[in-house]
Amino acid sequence: MAFRLAITLLIVPLLFASLVSGYSYNEVKNWCSQTPNPQPCEYFLGNNPARESKLIKHKSDFLKLSLQLAQERALNGHENTLLLGPKCRNPREKAAWSDCLELYEQTIQKLNKTLDPNTKCSQTDAQTWLSTALTNLETCYAGFYELGVQDYVLPLMSNNVTKLLSNTLSLNKVSYQEPSYKNGFPTWVKPGDRKLLQTSSAASQANIVVAKDGSGKYTTVNAAISAAPKSSSGRYVIYVKTGVYNEQVEIKAKNIMLVGDGIGKTIITGSKSVGGGTTTFRSATVAAVGDGFIARDITFRNTAGASNHQAVAFRSGSDLSVFYRCSFEGYQDTLYVHSERQFYRECNIYGTVDFIFGNAAVVFQNCNIFARNPPNKVNTITAQGRTDPNQNTGISIHNSKVTAASDLKPVQSSVKTYLGRPWKQYSRTVFMKTYLDSLVNSAGWLEWSGNFALNTLYYGEYMNTGPGSSTSNRVKWSGYHVITSASEASKFTVGNFIAGNSWLPSTSVAFTSGL
Repeated sequence: MAFRLAITLLIVPLLFASLVSGYSYNEVKNWCSQTPNPQPCEYFLGNNPARESKLIKHKSDFLKLSLQLAQERALNGHENTLLLGPKCRNPREKAAWSDCLELYEQTIQKLNKTLDPNTKCSQTDAQTWLSTALTNLETCYAGFYELGVQDYVLPLMSNNVTKLLSNTLSLNKVSYQEPSYKNGFPTWVKPGDRKLLQTSSAASQANIVVAKDGSGKYTTVNAAISAAPKSSSGRYVIYVKTGVYNEQVEIKAKNIMLVGDGIGKTIITGSKSVGGGTTTFRSATVAAVGDGFIARDITFRNTAGASNHQAVAFRSGSDLSVFYRCSFEGYQDTLYVHSERQFYRECNIYGTVDFIFGNAAVVFQNCNIFARNPPNKVNTITAQGRTDPNQNTGISIHNSKVTAASDLKPVQSSVKTYLGRPWKQYSRTVFMKTYLDSLVNSAGWLEWSGNFALNTLYYGEYMNTGPGSSTSNRVKWSGYHVITSASEASKFTVGNFIAGNSWLPSTSVAFTSGL
């Protein structure tokens, strides 16, 4: 990857210079004035006195130009990040640096994919991938701050990539609508590729079997992941038999499926945490970034405990990923729905503080959300991380249940449990037709810090039930909405929010498209 990026660093600036050469400064200034961040747009596109007069005739031309500009500056940011490596003096600095290196590479991949003429994507696809690109860089910066090495992040932020990505999101913005795919599938997913195992005999259908007792080909999940093909157009199934697998796993290949013997039977566990010296991003017991990931009948666990702060059980940055009958167990930051489009069905999620968090476009359907007993007597279920109003991201919790875990039930009257709090400026979360038990505080939602984001967030509740569902004493923020319109609520359904009708049928996972 580093070698390929190095080659691109040499080629892309030359191509980019050739592209923008010939556009007049006044024309560039006029187009840039239509973006949220005109200054870096003008500087990088128009600050060339040798440029001849030429018109940018169409918005599509300007969007392409803006995408290529963001790509060029992301490559520059990656180069700056590489140069930071020798300056990192201790493990915490190296941990944050390593995350940034990977996240810049993933950002460049997303921009390349969006620009590639051979990748036929809808505007919604492009908006998803651009949202992810921006989220990646925000995650990079956050890692430096949370490990207390802020000085090193300044050179990374100076290249204006985040502002340029924000411009592309604004230019590409589309309304919530289901994209139109040929034959009902994105071009890079073939019908049948994503089929779930159809019988109880998982071993007979798996490509590889993992077993602690030696009855499979491998005894660790990592060994099986390493043996999987790096690139495959078809589904590659790894069956993980009953057992406790204490390891940290990262899945980068596309179309990988992990299937276990059931919740509480097949368990992958770890204990990395911010308290233990890793970034939140790197603390995940299992992480999936390869597109088209599926998990079924597995427990993902982080045992670092509440005192070690952020400690992720699972992180997903996999586009069109599915989690079916899985359990995610931890305390703070249990499930990191980092980016891309994700769907969770009949899953259990346990935690205390911000235990469903991230900036994916994600729907939880028919899931059980269990709040645990927190050390500070305050629980927040969600912390959604949208940083730009044009990102098509958010957390939608539909037809699910919010109740107390067994350790919270005896003391729940002394604990305040909230549906969420705004981690970022444009945080967006909805609970729809979900059972909210009496543990939910009457205010419903909690501030992050003073008035931060209270006017720019979008929090909604629609037709919830249960003793904690009354909205009569909910917060009075302008960004909070008691949704009474079915058309408004339908924006956050599987069919509309993650275009589920176009890709979920091929997984054989049951889902409700609408309300």
